[in-house]
Amino acid sequence: MKDLADRRVLVLGLGVSGVSAANFCAERGARVVAADERPARALSGLSDLDARVERVLGRAFPDPADFDLVVPSPGVPRERYADRARRAWGDVELLYRVLAVPILAVTGTNGKSTTTRLAESMLRAAGLRTRAAGNVGAPALGLVGEALDWAVLEVSSFQLETTEEFRPRVAVILNLTPDHLDRHGSFEAYRDAKARILARQEADDVAVLNFDDPAVRDLADACRARVLPFRTAGALSHGAWLDGSCIVIRDGDGPAVRLPLDGLRLSGLHNRENAVAALAAVAAAGADPSKAILALDGFVGLPHRVEEVGRAGGALFVNDSKATNPGAAVQSLRSFPASVIWIAGGRDKGLDFAELAAVAAARVRAAVLIGEAAGKLEAALAGRVDVLAAASIEEAVQRAAGLARRGDVVLLSPACASQDQFRDFEERGDRFRVAVAALARREGAP
Repeated sequence: MKDLADRRVLVLGLGVSGVSAANFCAERGARVVAADERPARALSGLSDLDARVERVLGRAFPDPADFDLVVPSPGVPRERYADRARRAWGDVELLYRVLAVPILAVTGTNGKSTTTRLAESMLRAAGLRTRAAGNVGAPALGLVGEALDWAVLEVSSFQLETTEEFRPRVAVILNLTPDHLDRHGSFEAYRDAKARILARQEADDVAVLNFDDPAVRDLADACRARVLPFRTAGALSHGAWLDGSCIVIRDGDGPAVRLPLDGLRLSGLHNRENAVAALAAVAAAGADPSKAILALDGFVGLPHRVEEVGRAGGALFVNDSKATNPGAAVQSLRSFPASVIWIAGGRDKGLDFAELAAVAAARVRAAVLIGEAAGKLEAALAGRVDVLAAASIEEAVQRAAGLARRGDVVLLSPACASQDQFRDFEERGDRFRVAVAALARREGAP
């Protein structure tokens, strides 16, 4: 389907990416129906929707079989359309079919947004025109028409499910740990969805793979692209790796390039890994690594990702609301020494908390649990960590503050999805930030 003109297109879901996709198709002459089962009052972006788009709101989706193309938003499960749709492309696939510049795409369970933004900043530091979009926040189709040398995309497993010809010139897989099993059903299905980022690459493309992660390393044998590995746990014959306070890159037969990480402001080994991955990716894209690494000096962490939001009672409060799975929470806990007061919980995604509980036992003095998964987390922590319950994020902050001593870290790192109590992880993190600010104001009051 090269031309959308006069085609009947069904867009499922009217979040940011859905509105963007509906407008994109309408502008190209498609007859677009945009559907969302939520009522109009629950949708915030309708004023941005092209007037030519027909809206079906507050009721069941139309039958996908009546349309030439279905464009599902990432949050719409495949079983809602796959058996009936003649063809299903997400916004990433639509973008790939019209974009004239090469794509550097990043996926993985954790660290995607930070690595995507680092790659964007590094390419710019090396003198290349670029912008990041996709799962990082800005809709992918917003890149259409921009004057770019490279497009940088963060792509989720949900977005990759709806790709067909998508071929990034540089594809990065950061790590693979169980996540979204409530949607994918098994780790194997989740891994296979992530691996679609590699499926259409050819010999002149590059796959940047984490060789510290066995599940990622195992994908290398099936790659048609040239594999450029990276790791933090030792040297490689070629690729990128961490050596003390430096990143070393050796690609091809040339000498290794050793570059200092002094400018990295982000804490935690996982962020050093993100920096190694980003530098490997931009080097694969042809950027000069010695120029690209200068981006670290001006790069600050993204909101809701190990974000220091305030102090009260001598304790540091840290917002890591983006940690929506146990693997991410493990990385967050390992960023701090012992004496953490941990706020966790939310909507369970069918994941195992055993490793997380073991890590918490060595670092967490007490845990304050919220949301639907509180009981499951409490069972995993039994006999290892003292546990309290809270009905809201505000109560959790109050209870954590009551437990904290000078020098402690109060860490929101939920290990769970947010939709049991919040719109998304951003709202959860924002509410945490506001509660911490209120606590600090009361402490400073005469």
